[in-house]
Amino acid sequence: MNSEQKPQEEYIRSLFVARAEKEKKTKLERYRHLNPLVRPGQILLAGSSLMEYFPVHELLEDRKIRLPLAVYNRGIAGFTTAELLESMDECVYALEPSKIFLNIGTNDMNGPAYTEEGMIGNYRKILTGIRERLPEVRLYLMAYYPVCPQAAKGHPTIEAVLQWRTKERIAAANEAVRRLAAEFGAAYIDCNAGITDENGFLKAEYAVEGLHMYGDGYAKVLDALLPYLE
Repeated sequence: MNSEQKPQEEYIRSLFVARAEKEKKTKLERYRHLNPLVRPGQILLAGSSLMEYFPVHELLEDRKIRLPLAVYNRGIAGFTTAELLESMDECVYALEPSKIFLNIGTNDMNGPAYTEEGMIGNYRKILTGIRERLPEVRLYLMAYYPVCPQAAKGHPTIEAVLQWRTKERIAAANEAVRRLAAEFGAAYIDCNAGITDENGFLKAEYAVEGLHMYGDGYAKVLDALLPYLE
């Protein structure tokens, strides 16, 4: 890499970061306008892209499944635990749900600055706020999904992320979330059995680019999640 290429790459990277931050703010503003229209006492899904990209409504419709409660999705791609903590009004409190399903924390793992203590500390603050503001709500903490290094080949940015979001780091974080669920009287839900291969990675046929899943992968997640939604 010559001296001219590095500043150019850093500039391009800064543009991507700026665009991602703008998209998060845009989604929060849309939620602010949408939230007054929701019915209280329903089901809420909240978290990062792993929740935002969950095509739960289409999957339920395809199977002709009618749940007793409506499902609202307030996931935001790229969100960390710190960002959700700052956005609880838009993503949680304003909806006054009776059930909350959370999948947040994978983006915290994406670099060398990650510490499990820091991520779980923010997660604990999220749950503490929910218990204070919505004391009767039923809480469900979802296990983090596996990743697929094989599918990340040819995606330099994802390959870089997977240097940090490793199988071992995810497994340790899941155990920490399991303990957190017990601490707050929440249910811990592991929906990974149907999407994990024999080596503990996300099955290649379900992997988009190593981090995210296609709809048929989410269909397996829904299979495991249905008893808690109904």
